[in-house]
Amino acid sequence: MSEITELSFEDAMRELEATVGKLETGEATLEESIALYERGAKLREHCEKRLREAEERVEKITLAANGQPSGAEPAEGL
Repeated sequence: MSEITELSFEDAMRELEATVGKLETGEATLEESIALYERGAKLREHCEKRLREAEERVEKITLAANGQPSGAEPAEGL
Protein backbone atom coordinates (compact mmCIF):
# COMPACT_ATOMS: atom_id res chain seq x y z
CA MET A 1 0.00 0.00 0.00
CA SER A 2 1.12 3.50 -0.75
CA GLU A 3 2.23 5.93 1.90
CA ILE A 4 -0.87 8.06 2.38
CA THR A 5 0.97 11.39 2.55
CA GLU A 6 2.38 10.77 -0.94
CA LEU A 7 -1.03 10.17 -2.55
CA SER A 8 -2.74 12.78 -4.67
CA PHE A 9 -6.25 13.74 -3.64
CA GLU A 10 -7.71 11.69 -6.50
CA ASP A 11 -5.67 8.58 -5.69
CA ALA A 12 -6.55 8.82 -2.00
CA MET A 13 -10.26 9.16 -2.85
CA ARG A 14 -10.13 6.10 -5.12
CA GLU A 15 -8.45 4.06 -2.40
CA LEU A 16 -10.93 5.34 0.20
CA GLU A 17 -13.86 4.34 -2.02
CA ALA A 18 -12.33 0.87 -2.52
CA THR A 19 -11.78 0.54 1.23
CA VAL A 20 -15.38 1.46 1.99
CA GLY A 21 -16.52 -1.04 -0.64
CA LYS A 22 -14.52 -3.81 1.04
CA LEU A 23 -15.99 -2.93 4.42
CA GLU A 24 -19.53 -2.86 3.04
CA THR A 25 -19.29 -6.38 1.62
CA GLY A 26 -18.72 -7.79 5.10
CA GLU A 27 -16.36 -10.43 3.75
CA ALA A 28 -13.28 -9.25 5.67
CA THR A 29 -12.35 -10.81 8.99
CA LEU A 30 -12.64 -8.71 12.12
CA GLU A 31 -8.91 -7.92 12.11
CA GLU A 32 -8.96 -7.05 8.40
CA SER A 33 -11.99 -4.84 8.97
CA ILE A 34 -10.24 -2.97 11.77
CA ALA A 35 -7.15 -2.44 9.59
CA LEU A 36 -9.34 -1.27 6.68
CA TYR A 37 -11.24 1.11 8.96
CA GLU A 38 -8.01 2.59 10.36
CA ARG A 39 -6.55 3.11 6.87
CA GLY A 40 -9.85 4.56 5.68
CA ALA A 41 -9.83 7.06 8.54
CA LYS A 42 -6.29 8.14 7.60
CA LEU A 43 -7.26 8.43 3.93
CA ARG A 44 -10.28 10.58 4.82
CA GLU A 45 -8.08 12.82 6.97
CA HIS A 46 -5.57 13.16 4.12
CA CYS A 47 -8.33 14.07 1.64
CA GLU A 48 -9.75 16.69 4.00
CA LYS A 49 -6.28 18.21 4.43
CA ARG A 50 -5.72 18.36 0.67
CA LEU A 51 -9.14 20.03 0.20
CA ARG A 52 -8.38 22.64 2.89
CA GLU A 53 -5.06 23.40 1.19
CA ALA A 54 -6.81 23.82 -2.16
CA GLU A 55 -9.44 26.10 -0.62
CA GLU A 56 -6.73 28.27 0.89
CA ARG A 57 -5.00 28.57 -2.48
CA VAL A 58 -8.26 29.55 -4.19
CA GLU A 59 -8.93 32.17 -1.52
CA LYS A 60 -5.54 33.71 -2.21
CA ILE A 61 -6.19 34.33 -5.92
CA THR A 62 -6.01 38.05 -6.51
CA LEU A 63 -8.17 39.95 -8.97
CA ALA A 64 -7.16 42.84 -11.19
CA ALA A 65 -9.25 46.02 -11.43
CA ASN A 66 -11.19 44.50 -14.36
CA GLY A 67 -12.16 41.47 -12.26
CA GLN A 68 -9.81 39.07 -14.02
CA PRO A 69 -7.43 36.90 -11.99
CA SER A 70 -4.07 38.63 -11.93
CA GLY A 71 -2.07 36.24 -9.82
CA ALA A 72 -2.05 34.46 -6.55
CA GLU A 73 -0.59 35.09 -3.16
CA PRO A 74 1.08 32.12 -1.50
CA ALA A 75 -1.06 30.70 1.26
CA GLU A 76 0.60 30.41 4.64
CA GLY A 77 2.05 26.97 5.28
CA LEU A 78 2.17 25.88 1.63
